[in-house]
Amino acid sequence: MAGEDARLATIADARDVARMLHAFNLEFATATPREEVLAERLATLLDRDDVFAIVAGSPPNAVALVTLRPNVWAGAVALLDELYVEPDARSGGIGAAVLAAVAAEATRRGATELEVEVDEPDVDAQRFYDRHGLPLADVETGERAFVLRRALP
Repeated sequence: MAGEDARLATIADARDVARMLHAFNLEFATATPREEVLAERLATLLDRDDVFAIVAGSPPNAVALVTLRPNVWAGAVALLDELYVEPDARSGGIGAAVLAAVAAEATRRGATELEVEVDEPDVDAQRFYDRHGLPLADVETGERAFVLRRALP
C-alpha cells in the first residue's frame, strides 16, 4: 500500500516538512514565509509534546502537521493544521496512510478528537476527509460544522 512508510517526523525532517508546507502554500496561492524560516520554526515546534508531523515517501512527498490542545469536553483535541501530498504522489493512497498515522499518533498522545479545517471551495479535500470519517455535518444531527477565525493584533 502506498504510504506504508508514513512515520513520525523528527527534527531532522524539518527541512523536508518546510519544503512541502511551502509548496502547499504556493500551490494554493497562499502567503508563505521562506522555506528556511519554516524550517527554523519547525525545528523548534517538532521538539514539543503538543506538536507533531507525519511524513511519508522517500524522499518525503507527503506531510501532515498537527497541534494538540486541551479541551474541557474532549480531554485533548488534535487539530490537523495541514495535510499535503505533492501532486505527482496523489491518488495512490499516501494521503490516507498519512491521515491514518495522524490518528494513531494523536490517540497515542491522548487526543480523543481530530479536527480539520477545510476551505469551502476545496471540494476535493472535503470528499477526502468525508471518506475518512471527517464529514462536513454531524452524523447524528445533520448540522454542518464551521471553524471561525479572526486575526488578533
